[in-house]
Amino acid sequence: MLMGGGGPAGPRRRGAAAACAAATLAAGFLSGCGSGGSGARVISLYNAPQQSMGEIVKRCNRLARGRYRIVLNTLPRGADDQREQLVRRLAAADSELDVLGMDVTWTAELAEAGWIREWTGPFAAEARRGVTARPLDTAVWQRKLYAAPYNTNVQLLWYRSDLIPEPPTTWTGLMAASARLAAEGKPHYGEVTGAQFEGLVVWFNSLVASAGGRILSPDGARVELGPQALVALKVLRAFARSKAADPSLSNTKEDDARLAVESGRGAYEINWPFVYASMAELKPAMLPHFKWAPYPGITGSGRAPLGGANFAVSRYSKNPQAAFQAALCLRDPESQRVAAVKDGLPPTIESVYGASGMAEAYPMRDTILAALKTAAARPKTPTYQNVSTVTAVTLSPPSAIDPPRTLRTLRNLISDALQSKGVLP
Repeated sequence: MLMGGGGPAGPRRRGAAAACAAATLAAGFLSGCGSGGSGARVISLYNAPQQSMGEIVKRCNRLARGRYRIVLNTLPRGADDQREQLVRRLAAADSELDVLGMDVTWTAELAEAGWIREWTGPFAAEARRGVTARPLDTAVWQRKLYAAPYNTNVQLLWYRSDLIPEPPTTWTGLMAASARLAAEGKPHYGEVTGAQFEGLVVWFNSLVASAGGRILSPDGARVELGPQALVALKVLRAFARSKAADPSLSNTKEDDARLAVESGRGAYEINWPFVYASMAELKPAMLPHFKWAPYPGITGSGRAPLGGANFAVSRYSKNPQAAFQAALCLRDPESQRVAAVKDGLPPTIESVYGASGMAEAYPMRDTILAALKTAAARPKTPTYQNVSTVTAVTLSPPSAIDPPRTLRTLRNLISDALQSKGVLP
């Protein structure tokens, strides 16, 4: 990860169930028709750690007026651990799961397994309303909607303008800037996610996309990895062997990159927008020189990695209708605004970028919105975890890449991974 106005208040009870249902639909599914009390349906939400989620849940419970009561369950911090917990419980048909916070790469796997419900009718219409195209597509598998987009994310180039007055648009330009800074005896490292984990796959995927290629076919059924992948591998190796490479590159994850720049060791980093809020809080003296620019590419600006999270409804939920309603509230414009301003999670609903507090929290919001139009999603496949695992192993460490040989290895291993051969899911 790797980011409006509040929803309307609930309709007053007028006696007729039909009138109540119609009013609930008109209010965007956010409010309930009950009067509260012990009879409220409990909706169990399982979500990644998020500081403001308790506040969001409290608001949705207030708007529900007794129709349901959301109970927050916090998953482990690591994405792999989150997925493992959910997959194990879903495989056991655990009916205690209702609303699931999913990484954008899990949609195909959970949908193909039959573990999450398709969104249809008015629920689907509301989930799609105002959402930017690429984040919305992460919730779709086989042309069916399986989740409601909650937050999105794109990586940008974050740089110190006192060291790099004009940000390069390409990886070659970044390496040249690092070489210049090194020759001047100044901080020159470019911090990237080179450790053997998902961040390395994200880097490679965006390099391939920036060169005009793909790792998998659009339907996720076969390996592509054409000549554009060879270009991407050459860039990975060149960067890892250049003056830009931090000696700890092969162990660097997102937070390591952030800390390196904040400590003054790094001149720039490729990272998610959370680094801006961190810099503002921890190193305010550096903030005036901490700038952002589009994700670098091969011959010009590249295609930024696309991240984020969506809400799905478990196949085994005992209260699916209430779960759909709860999920919609948890990611409505006001919920997304709170998550953006307080937690650094960019919204999927475009109108939220103009909401209260966003200008201060996201001075780079126009750059984020522009990046979302061309952002590179990771491949859609039910076996994505397998594909990611073998890709990270093959590319690590980046300095040891032998482009033609590494490309052959990737093609073979990813082909096997699509059939769940040779790796553990």
